[in-house]
Amino acid sequence: MKRPYVNSALAAYVTKRTLQLRPKSQIDIAGEAGFVNANVLSMIKSGATKLPLDRVLGLANALECDPRHLFLLAMGQAGYETESAAIAQIFGTIVTTNETIWLKELRDASGGADPALTTRSRSALRGIFSK
Repeated sequence: MKRPYVNSALAAYVTKRTLQLRPKSQIDIAGEAGFVNANVLSMIKSGATKLPLDRVLGLANALECDPRHLFLLAMGQAGYETESAAIAQIFGTIVTTNETIWLKELRDASGGADPALTTRSRSALRGIFSK
């Protein structure tokens, strides 16, 4: 069986999200995403097929994840480097819903002071994520 997308970030992300959503089954996720064949989700996870861009929103809803993030992963998987670069130039950095929440908290915590990222603050932030 050919698996041209086995090492894609999207395959790894979908695999991780399906595990995080347990006890929700893959069949339930595939159905919520609008896949007629539940096996498509397994094929995406295994890297046997790519996620069609027109299915990103449905799968994002089913995986309870940010559709912008999933779309960028799907663009990378599909080999749309030129298109991804154009999107980045036109829209800038795509910020996920969770990143927006972090940004709002940062602004609130700093009193809207627009703090610079110092070595100390970088270390503290990385410590939160054990990096």
